[in-house]
Formats: sequence, C-alpha cells, structure tokens
Amino acid sequence: MTITIAGVRLTHPDKVLYPDQGLTKRELAEYFMKVADRMLPFAANHPLTIVRCPQGVSGHCFYQRHLTEGMPEGFRGMKISGRGGEKSDFLYISDVAGLISAAQIGALEIHVWGAPVDRVRKPDRLVIDLDPSDEVPFAEVKRAAKDVRAIFNAAGVECYPLVTGGKGIHTILPLAGENDWNEVKSFAEAIARGLERSEPERFIAQASKAKRKGRIFVDWLRNDETATAIAPYSPRARKGAPVAMPLSWSELAKVESSAAYTTVTALRRVAGMKKNPWPGYDRGARISRDTLIAAEKAVAA
Repeated sequence: MTITIAGVRLTHPDKVLYPDQGLTKRELAEYFMKVADRMLPFAANHPLTIVRCPQGVSGHCFYQRHLTEGMPEGFRGMKISGRGGEKSDFLYISDVAGLISAAQIGALEIHVWGAPVDRVRKPDRLVIDLDPSDEVPFAEVKRAAKDVRAIFNAAGVECYPLVTGGKGIHTILPLAGENDWNEVKSFAEAIARGLERSEPERFIAQASKAKRKGRIFVDWLRNDETATAIAPYSPRARKGAPVAMPLSWSELAKVESSAAYTTVTALRRVAGMKKNPWPGYDRGARISRDTLIAAEKAVAA
C-alpha cells in the first residue's frame, strides 16, 4: 500500500514504528505535517544528522548525515568541505516535503547543525547541553539551566530552554551569524569551565562517563563544526515516542521530566499554543559579534 502526503510517496504507511504506542509511519508523517510550521524554522536549510530506524524503534537504528542514492526527493544535498579539504554531500531539508521524507525512511530523530547551508562557517545558534548522570534528579538539571541563563542574562542576552526528550536540557542562544565556529565554541567552553570551577560537585566540563557520576556534564562540544543537536519538535528514537520541546522559562519550572512530551501530547500543546514559547528567538534579539566576544571575556574574568 502506498499513499501520498505533501507530494511524498509514503510506502507501507501502516508499518508500526513505536510498538508500545502503536504509532505508525503514517502517524509519524501526520505528526510532522502538523508541527511543520513550528519545526521548520529550526530544522530547514541546515545540514542534518538523522537517526534512521527502518524497522521501528525496537529494530536496528543508525545515524546518517550524507545524501545517498534512492533517498526521497524531499532530501537535498550540499557539498561541504571537511577539515581535510574533501567535499561530501550533507543532508538538509527545506520544506514540509523534507519532513515527510524523513518519515518515509524511518528517520525518528532529526538533529540540526548549528549553521545554515548558505553560511556554514557562521553559526546561528549556541547550544549548552546539560547532560546529567543517571543519579541526578531532573529538578537539579532545571536548576542548572537557570544558572546558565543567569550567565547569559549577565552578559545582556537571553537564551531559551529545550527539553530534549531524553534526560537533559539544552539552553540555546540565537546568534546573528557574525561569529565563526572558534569564537562560539570558545565562548561555550568558557561557560562550561566556569561552572565546573565554581561548583565542581555539581558540574563537569569533560565528556567522561567515569567522572560524571552525580554531576551534570556541561556539553560545550555541541558548538563544534559539523556537530549537531536535536531539533525542536523532533521525536526521539526512544520508548514512549518522546519529543524535544521548546518551553518558556515559566513552563520549564513546571515540567517533571525532559521526556514530558510525546508525539501525542506535543500535538495537543501545539494545537492549543497561544504564545510562542521563544518569543525573542528572532534576528532582532540575536547578539552581535562584538557582544559575544565581550560576553566571553566577562564569563572568563
């Protein structure tokens, strides 16, 4: 059986991708259709890494970031030079057909690069990923997100929280596209190292599972070139069909888990959403190169 959604052929639409929920490929495509207006401003026209689970979340899953033969037309490719000078076709999407194409190939997660395809050397966001060890309660992760926000606010800028659908929280700072990767990564590292120095019992700035126990890894490496982070409104390839959800700071205070939203409850939220949870996430609110460099010096001081 084949159906068409947004001009994309969807084969085997009744294939179950999330067995516990009975969520099918058709329902995943319909989810993407309904959140497209909110998701595409973050996911479109940025290189992507997708997590494909052709047999569903309980089957074999794998990462993909390059365009290959036979992929639906909703996927596009852009040649980007690597550090060694070689060029590869990186995946990206530009419209709702791209999202439906993701459903067609069983892409249950969409991770986005921190720069757009037309300015791949100029990031348009900075991500501080607060990744707790299993022992850390979610209330502590929320407190850590407030600490990160306080650092940004002291520098005169605002960041925005994203519950990831996993265990952690991303605090995201939109950028004006005036900084290079080294500047953005350096600033993110300064925040992570500063938190570790001030409260080493709470924070760690290195990706060491052995040393992380009881602490929160402040992952600044999300801001490296070619690194990606989960896109807002993307589902996760996890039991329960959780969704990465952008929240206001007042909403974050009320949620009890990073996986508080599923594809079902996310649609209810979007349908009833009267306010943009990230009202300042636009170009006018983004910080300039001079402001970012000054903020980095303030954090390091």
